[in-house]
Amino acid sequence: MGGFEAEGEGGYWESDQVAKLMANNNTNSQNIHGIRPTIQKDNGIYSIKAHAKVNIFLKITGHKEDYHTLLSRFMQVQDLYDTITFVPFECDSFTIEGCGDIPLKSNTIYKAYQALNDHTGDLDILEFFYKHKVIVTKRIPSQAGLGGGSSDAAAFMLLVKDVCNLMIPTEELAKLGSTIGADVAFFIYNYPSANVSGFGEKVQLFNENPLALELFTPNIGCNTALVYKTFKENLLEDVTACSFFGWDDIDSRTLLEEKSDPIELNDLFKAACIAYPELREVAKEGKGKWFFSGSGSTFFRLKS
Repeated sequence: MGGFEAEGEGGYWESDQVAKLMANNNTNSQNIHGIRPTIQKDNGIYSIKAHAKVNIFLKITGHKEDYHTLLSRFMQVQDLYDTITFVPFECDSFTIEGCGDIPLKSNTIYKAYQALNDHTGDLDILEFFYKHKVIVTKRIPSQAGLGGGSSDAAAFMLLVKDVCNLMIPTEELAKLGSTIGADVAFFIYNYPSANVSGFGEKVQLFNENPLALELFTPNIGCNTALVYKTFKENLLEDVTACSFFGWDDIDSRTLLEEKSDPIELNDLFKAACIAYPELREVAKEGKGKWFFSGSGSTFFRLKS
């Protein structure tokens, strides 16, 4: 279910070390205002869509301070999203519904709430959530390489910024989001398509429209930590940066039409297949050109 622990395609961490590294980096050098999200308001109820993403390509660029760095093209999936809603309700403490059995303190939305409180010190946030609860309508599957938990956290932060009138620039909010999860900065900027690098904190708009994509998510959950560990132990020495030089300048449709091998486009696919051998059988069953998103387990292709 949604709002899982801090993880993402920029890597996985169990301490604050990489989060601090990400927050200290320059999140974006241009287009720093991002694209304003659509927020629905009706009789004191506020809602926002938290879109899924796919990785058109994902290449590991190195290993720094025990964490992987990458270069990837993230693309929003327009027709797959969770919905984050603030509903009037008298609460004794911060309340989230719709996230199943995920412990509150492990929920990325709760982590976003804490981060906003600590960063801004704005009492309006505390007051607002004494009078509203958070309801999450989940549609994005977990452990599927679609960024559901990170997207939920980012959408929550954007909605709080709006309803509580927080005077915090998008770039600053993205840096704060990077302390929660590696993909959160991308979702904060709300770009339809972007080149993402570093630990996931460097986000640069790529000027293209989102593609119409068909998704297939098998009943296999891929643990991001395990996939990255498997990559490090088996495949890290094979990293060759020159093999994908210039990919960040090529539009996504061209990449998908010219490449036929999901292993070529996504360095984590082979690692995921080692960790989860059943993925190989799923891949063989697919007809046509299917590609692999993030650390898995979702496959995607261009719609006919």
